[in-house]
Parts: sequence; C-alpha cells; structure tokens
Amino acid sequence: MSINISTKCIHLEGREENAPAHYGAVSYPIYQTATFAHKGVGESTGYDYTRLQNPTREQLEKIVAGLEDGIDALAFSSGMAAIAAMMELFEPGDHLIVDADLYGGSIRLFDNISRKNGVSFSNIDCYKEDVSKYITDATKAIYIETPTNPMMNVTDIQAISEVAKKHNLLLIVDNTFLSPYFQNPLKLGADIVVHSGTKYLGGHNDAIAGFLVTGREDISERLRFIFKTTGAGLSPFDSWLVIRGIKTLALRMEKAQENALALAKWLQEQEHVTKVIYPGLTSHPGYEIMKRQSRGFGGMITFEVSGKTFALEILKRVRLIRFAESLGGVETLITYPATQTHADVPEEVREKNGITDRLLRMSVGIEDIRDLTKELESVFAEAQEAVNGGEKS
Repeated sequence: MSINISTKCIHLEGREENAPAHYGAVSYPIYQTATFAHKGVGESTGYDYTRLQNPTREQLEKIVAGLEDGIDALAFSSGMAAIAAMMELFEPGDHLIVDADLYGGSIRLFDNISRKNGVSFSNIDCYKEDVSKYITDATKAIYIETPTNPMMNVTDIQAISEVAKKHNLLLIVDNTFLSPYFQNPLKLGADIVVHSGTKYLGGHNDAIAGFLVTGREDISERLRFIFKTTGAGLSPFDSWLVIRGIKTLALRMEKAQENALALAKWLQEQEHVTKVIYPGLTSHPGYEIMKRQSRGFGGMITFEVSGKTFALEILKRVRLIRFAESLGGVETLITYPATQTHADVPEEVREKNGITDRLLRMSVGIEDIRDLTKELESVFAEAQEAVNGGEKS
C-alpha cells in the first residue's frame, strides 16, 4: 500500500516480515551495543559491528531513504561528516562546480580540506549563471543548496540535472532547508541528497546527525564502502532520537512555514528592516521555481536591518527567540551569519554573496505567532531606543 509522506514520517513503508521481534514495542528499540555475537564461523545475524551497521541506525536509514524516494540512506555523526565522506568519491585532479552561497562549514571543508587533497572548485551563482560554461574535462559533479544558506537563492534542480546528465556529472543537492517533507531532489534528477539531520529531521536541537541519500546502486555501493572505512556512523541512541523527531516532521514543517510566512510579511512592514528574503513571498525571484519543484517554502527567513548596531542590539535583547547557531528545531532561533555560520568564509566572499554585518537569519519555530511578533515588536523598539541613546551620547 502506498502511503503519503506525512504518514511515512510515522510508519516505515514496507517493513520486512522477518524483522526481529520487538514484543509489540511501538517505539523502535535502541540497540546500544558495539558488537554482535555469532553462533559460529560464517553464521551472522546480519549485524557484526555497529560501525558497519546497527538495527536502530538501519531503521532510521530506511525511513530517510523512503522519505526521499531513494534506495539507500546513510546516517552519519553530523552533516559535515556526511559531506566529508561524500567528498571521498573524488580524486586528486577532479573538479567540482559548487554554489557560491553555501553553508560556511561546507565552504570551509572545500577550501581547506578538499583543495589540499587535490580537488578544485568553481564557485558560481548556480541559480542565475550558465553552469555549462564552467564544465571542463576534469569536472565530476555539481553541488548546490536550494534554497541557499543564508541568502535563500533558489536553483532549478531539474534544469541543473539536465546539464549534469548531458555531461555525465553527479548532481548533489543539500536539502537541509526544506527537508524531504517539502522537497525531493532525487525525483528532480539529483544523484545524491545531503541533509544535516541535526536540523528539521531531528527537529529538537538534541542530536547531531547527517545523511547521504541516493537512488543509484553504484553510488550506494561506493558510499557504503567509504562509510564503513572512515567510521563516522551515527550512534544508536542518536539514531533513535532522530527517528523520534521525524515522527512529527510533517506537523513541525507545516507550522514553521505558516509562522515564517506571517513573520516575513510582518518584517516587510518594519521601518528598520531594509530587505526580507523568504521564498514564500511572491516578490522572491525564485517563487515560481519553488512552486514547481517543492511542496512548500520552509521556515527560514533572512533579513537585513538598517545598520550593524541595530542588528547587534536585536541579538542582545531577544528572549523568547534564542540567539543561537542552528536551525530546524521547534524553537525560533536567530543567527548572525557574519560571525557564526559563515565566520570562516573570507570577508570579500561574504560581501559578494550579500552576507553583510546588517544581515540576520531566522529559523522560525512552532511557537504561537502572536508571541513571536510581540517579542519582535518589543525587541525592535528596545533596539531602536538603544541606538538613539548611543547616537545622543
């Protein structure tokens, strides 16, 4: 029986009949063990050592693969561990085309580890540039986020996938911002999907995790070898936490999106907000693409205020909203990309991408929207009073 994605978040589709007995447990058990005993030589239970595989982690991987319509998902100890393992697919001399506006940790990895290992990169605005112009004989893959972090640029996945297929390149899509609930890049032609499972999949800011998902047997086989060799698999307990988090993914994504749209519209009306970037606004240049390739617009808002001092005063004064570096949890978080998520990105690159000292990124949670707007009204008023006081002194 085919089931809808909101139900898939709760019930694993196609559970095997010969799965181990769980005594009727509704919550999947945590197999908190490092190793597994054998009856004899060549007689395995199907599990040998948790670095290779573990029933709890395997259950989570099946759920995530099902949500992304992939054949395999690999659960890692963090999103960066997942991306680092993925980069082991490439060799010295290989070239990748990557989006210019990416999570700062990805840029740090590519610039400081991957380049050292002999991989070269072309950093371009994939949402508006002709990607094919940057393809060389050494190009092996295109790597994008959509929407991007933090500037919320929207790339047409299907259009990029057509270029990738024409030139026999891998298309890798970081789908963290929308989660599989709102977007499924494999259906649009991607070869590998990346997730920071810490974010919307986990959803409660209590577990660090990462995923690689693919719909290709050859890629799955290569990634599984890298996975067992490099050893960054997700622990059984954290796997269970993410399984628990995914059960409410549909509800959380819908509420976060509802709140984000309301806050984006509210921010547009504020005197000291100079720019609001949210793909659910009809004014966003990627709005129509999002409607075509996604089922929603997500809970992430980036906005710019009138000055650096005003931005810093906001961050000092938030209370209900937390000043913290992450996203995708039930709590609303506000982040200062220039010194947090993108601190290691060279200043000239940040400025080129639009990451100024006046820019704030907000991960909208599932609180009552009236409380969120009331908080921001108060914080903005206090921040303006502080700025005016500083100007007088």
